[in-house]
Amino acid sequence: MTGHSALNCLKFSTVALFMLFLQTAEAQYNFAELDKKLDFYKKELGENAVTLVYKNGKIIYQKSMGDFDARTQAPVASCSKWLTAALVMTFVDEGKLSLDDYVSKYIPEFTSYGKGYITIRQCLSHTTGIHSERIGLGSIIQLRKYSSLEEEVNDFMSKHELDAQPGQQFFYSAIGLNTAGRVLEIIGKKSFDQLMTQRIFRPLGMKGSTFYSEKATNPSGGAVCTANDYMNFLTMLLNKGMFNGKRILSEQSVEAMETVQTNAAAMVYAPPAAEKASYGLGGWVLETGTDGKSTVVASPGLFGTWPLIDKCRGYACIFFVKTLLKGETKRAMYDDLKNTIDEAIQSECK
Repeated sequence: MTGHSALNCLKFSTVALFMLFLQTAEAQYNFAELDKKLDFYKKELGENAVTLVYKNGKIIYQKSMGDFDARTQAPVASCSKWLTAALVMTFVDEGKLSLDDYVSKYIPEFTSYGKGYITIRQCLSHTTGIHSERIGLGSIIQLRKYSSLEEEVNDFMSKHELDAQPGQQFFYSAIGLNTAGRVLEIIGKKSFDQLMTQRIFRPLGMKGSTFYSEKATNPSGGAVCTANDYMNFLTMLLNKGMFNGKRILSEQSVEAMETVQTNAAAMVYAPPAAEKASYGLGGWVLETGTDGKSTVVASPGLFGTWPLIDKCRGYACIFFVKTLLKGETKRAMYDDLKNTIDEAIQSECK
């Protein structure tokens, strides 16, 4: 064998071994049952949906159904809250804001209406005490009457009574997150959507994502994303604030977002999709370990899309729908799909 032939043989062997390694790595997960379950739930998912599962630095499962793929933009409703909480934490990391600051520090008029002691933490955990209607299409349409986030928050401040003292009751709504979003506009001296693009979307390579609206930006439910984009955000959280070797959030900020802020006794209203769950900052804590720390965290949209990270099993997942589903998201369906992923990964996590 000539030296040239031997070199070619060596190159071929190296490539073959590398391909064999990749095949072996992929073969360790059997997602046949997940395929079946997604096909079974196709109608409930609105016919058009994408499922992505990420683990160990790569996508280990991807399935598209209908006229939809992981690069298609779609509204994500309440999944927006997780993004907004992360944006708030970028200001916390820079020392420009504290979770325990009063909103009235930035919007002094809150004090004039008996709301001077509401904190940013309470805004992110739905415990402001400010009266709100239950989340639904009606409440979403109601938000569209405002021409700016400033006008909306001023309305919350001046026209909505306190149903409870701040921090005492949990009531899931748009009020807290949107108030926090307005505070960021005041501190950052830019519109909310500009701040989100600058601090979250651009650093995470989320080129197909926006909060832009012709009327008032909605930090609680106004994001439009792609499945690929939102997965970038999830991997950042799973990797404790790091994305592609760059730090987006501090580990402390990610931990704060995933720490339970409310208990069952405080729950006055939570959507069925979050039944028996606790709440962190912008997201739901679905499971905790024996030490009480969160292991599974999610921020489901009321009408379909469901992103989550499983810190114990080491994966991120998103079930991303194209259009808003009729009726509220069915928790049992997503629990079934997640359990199927857990079984495929075969982790010893308990």
